[in-house]
Amino acid sequence: MMADKKLKTPSVLAFEAKLIPSDALMFAGNWDQNDWSPILVGEKSVRGTISNRLKNALANDPAKLDAEVSKANLQTVDTAALPHHTDTLKLVFSLRVLGGLDVPSTCNDPDYQQALAAKVHAYQVETGFKELAQRYALNIANGRFLWRNRVGAENIRVEVNAAGKTFSFNSYEYDLRTFASNDQVDQLAALIQQGLQGDAVFLKVTACAKLGEGQAVFPSQELVMGGGKGDKSKFLYQLDGQAAMHSQKIGNALRTIDTWHSAVEEVGPIAVEPYGSVTNRGAAYRQPKEKMDFYKLLDSWMLKEQTPAIEQQHYIMAMLIRGGVFGE
Repeated sequence: MMADKKLKTPSVLAFEAKLIPSDALMFAGNWDQNDWSPILVGEKSVRGTISNRLKNALANDPAKLDAEVSKANLQTVDTAALPHHTDTLKLVFSLRVLGGLDVPSTCNDPDYQQALAAKVHAYQVETGFKELAQRYALNIANGRFLWRNRVGAENIRVEVNAAGKTFSFNSYEYDLRTFASNDQVDQLAALIQQGLQGDAVFLKVTACAKLGEGQAVFPSQELVMGGGKGDKSKFLYQLDGQAAMHSQKIGNALRTIDTWHSAVEEVGPIAVEPYGSVTNRGAAYRQPKEKMDFYKLLDSWMLKEQTPAIEQQHYIMAMLIRGGVFGE
């Protein structure tokens, strides 16, 4: 009898995302009314002050310092805000949940593909994707995808329409650091589970945040490459002039479910990423030397038959749901 062929990581291995949000559009209205109008991105020019850290030669010479700070810091920036007769931001996006996690979009090693499919099937039988679905549902219910628009809001409510059902959540009832569920969240999670198990689900998500009349809102910011002095310094994302958020930013919030990394007590949940990277902290919380990054975990499971703890299996499956190119 021939010995089993030893698996090796395919040179080509890629997965398509299974949670697919749209861009999110921004509207303005009042909390107790149902009359909404698009928030338009505007532009303003301001005469700012010099406030950056100066070199010691300038900072320690009073005359030079006076001359430097007396210069005008002229800026042109994009702006987005609620009109002064409105107090509430409405954010709207759609979300598709797909199955077929056991089938990579590309894999040039049939043996590896078959072995990986067996692992995904075993995980699905054991968990039904319940834990992951619950966490995705909670990140919808808690309004995490509002990002900075969530901070300091007087009220936040989220409504989800899917499969002929409507779910309504008061986002302040859900903690951003823990994943404590309830009946309403469980019902939404059951739909997401259904999608991940192969019966595609389409959700429409509407979030309302009461911010106060005329308050600024925060669409996604566009990356500005190599502008000259005096050029506009801040570009906000817009669709036909309407303020919007990138689908990638929405997706990042929805997959902020990783509480299985080593620094969870300090930083709480982080987005599911191969090395646990959190760019605004300049840190990676899943270090290869600790054998906690996606590639080390996947390779030990696939190539060495070392089954990870169930928490790390959740993480590996969440990475496959995220999608990406994972080949050698």
